[in-house]
Amino acid sequence: MEISVVDGRSGKTLSTLTDLFENSTIGDVKRQFYQRKPKYYPDRQSFRSEPKGRSLRDDVTLGSLDLDAGSKLYFKDLGPQVGWSTVFLVEYAGPLVLYLLFYIRPAIVYGADAATKPKDKVVDIAAFCWTLHYAKRLLETIFVHRFSHATMPILNIFKNSGYYWGFTAFVAYFINHPLYTPPAYGDLQVYGGLAAFLFNEFGNLCIHLALRNLRPAGSTQRRIPYPTGNPMTQLFSFVSCPNYTYEAGAWISFSIMTQCVPALLFTLAGLYQMTVWAMGKHRNYKREFKEYPRGRKSIIPFLI
Repeated sequence: MEISVVDGRSGKTLSTLTDLFENSTIGDVKRQFYQRKPKYYPDRQSFRSEPKGRSLRDDVTLGSLDLDAGSKLYFKDLGPQVGWSTVFLVEYAGPLVLYLLFYIRPAIVYGADAATKPKDKVVDIAAFCWTLHYAKRLLETIFVHRFSHATMPILNIFKNSGYYWGFTAFVAYFINHPLYTPPAYGDLQVYGGLAAFLFNEFGNLCIHLALRNLRPAGSTQRRIPYPTGNPMTQLFSFVSCPNYTYEAGAWISFSIMTQCVPALLFTLAGLYQMTVWAMGKHRNYKREFKEYPRGRKSIIPFLI
């Protein structure tokens, strides 16, 4: 079987691939196209059956697409790629280090005698929570997460890092400032917020472990997530992305604990972005699995 590879934008034929069969996959197409065009390594390639169609998974066979000799596949260059793990490590290591730099109150930021001024206990607790969160993220990236895609566009490393690093500096500057004012309701607000933060962080970890166990190592297999024996996973009964629900809960708790407006703004920005991601994942689940539970929402039980 011969398949013409056509540029999805210009309509120009880039190559004609031979020695393909009905049981050949898009992954086979990518490997053969890479041999013809070494610039486009497989992770940089995206193929569609229509110029503006959805990107085809690597395990999709040509036969399932009703392609025969002389058919076309439409190519899109995804641009230079970088590994997901690399992006996550960079974007999470920055906030961990940057926050602690503000925590020691460097003279260049706060003045010569700032480091000698007393800190309220909530400042220490906030530094602990921030460090715990991003250390957890780094460890999860190394030991827990199994990614459905090996890479992402290299520009994402700058976009994502700018978001996380920028908000870290914004939040850390005010919480660690010598003039920072402790929460109005004292220990009740601080320790209540801390307890809620730790609860949500633990819930987030439990969901990540459940998702990891759902995907065999070395595969991109997708299955419907359901609650496990761990009670923290019961949120799967209500939402498609409980990891985002717990994450939002953690940062809401942090904002209450610190009573800091920049922390609240960071929380709202994160909640918006996670809602967008969750709604996309929710749609994909429903599209891919006909038996997907209808009562679930995306991120907020019974609402969104």
